[in-house]
Amino acid sequence: MAESKQPLTSPSGPAGPASPSGPASPSGPTGPAAWIGQALLYGVFALVIGVFSSWPPYRHLAADQALIKLSFSHTGKPVSDCAAQSPEQLAKLPPNMRAPVRCPRERSPIRVELDVDGKAALRHSAQPSGLSKDGASSVYHRVQVGAGAHRIAVRLKDDVRSAGFNHVREATVTLRPAQILVIDFDPSTQEITLK
Repeated sequence: MAESKQPLTSPSGPAGPASPSGPASPSGPTGPAAWIGQALLYGVFALVIGVFSSWPPYRHLAADQALIKLSFSHTGKPVSDCAAQSPEQLAKLPPNMRAPVRCPRERSPIRVELDVDGKAALRHSAQPSGLSKDGASSVYHRVQVGAGAHRIAVRLKDDVRSAGFNHVREATVTLRPAQILVIDFDPSTQEITLK
């Protein structure tokens, strides 16, 4: 029994002739009007950026004011002296940890006091950073003052084993309007600096 052959057709129906219109045209407006509109939008965007880059005006300090800024990072002294270990103590330690002298990792906190014209402006104790408290302590403080002459006193203690402050700096400074005086600590000279 012979099988009858049926013509193949696509699921959407028999294929028709190709569309004479060709590929679809891009959607949206084209031509000079589109270019002008795009240029106007870019111009408005640039104008907004220009306005907000200079407005509203920002004043860091008033015309008759100056700023004292205390800012430094300093590592305090060890909290205790190094200690020699006895032969019995060394025998209890693993071979890779048998150092004859044991020194503590923990550092002293940094205690800072700042007086301006005889009045307390800052009393602060900065703890050392790090999980083992063996890193530097950071201090940052701002004091806004009137322009003119001021008596500055800075005291710093970086050793819990000492009784008083081991770094002291006192000076009379004359600040111009809008001037910023920076109080820092120089580790190379171990001195408090005024810049």
